[in-house]
Amino acid sequence: MTNTTGDYLEHVTEPGERWDTIAWAYYQDAGMMDLLIKENRHLFPGEIAQFPAILPPRLPLRIPVVEQAPLDVNLLPPWKR
Repeated sequence: MTNTTGDYLEHVTEPGERWDTIAWAYYQDAGMMDLLIKENRHLFPGEIAQFPAILPPRLPLRIPVVEQAPLDVNLLPPWKR
C-alpha cells in the first residue's frame, strides 16, 4: 500500500500524455497510475471504464506526494555508509 503525505503537486497535461507516462515521470513506476486515477476521479464523473487512456491537453491533475521508505544504510556499499 502506498502512503501519501496529503500534499499534492499540480501537473498540466500535454497533448498525447497518458496515465502511465505521467506516473513514470513522477514515481518511476507506471503501476502508480492507479493512484493518479483515484486522486483525479473528480475530473471524470461516472464509471472508471470511462477514463480516457490518452488525456486531453491542459487538464490540471493532482499528483499525490508519496512517503518514501527510509534508506537502509546496511544495503549501501561500505564507502557510502
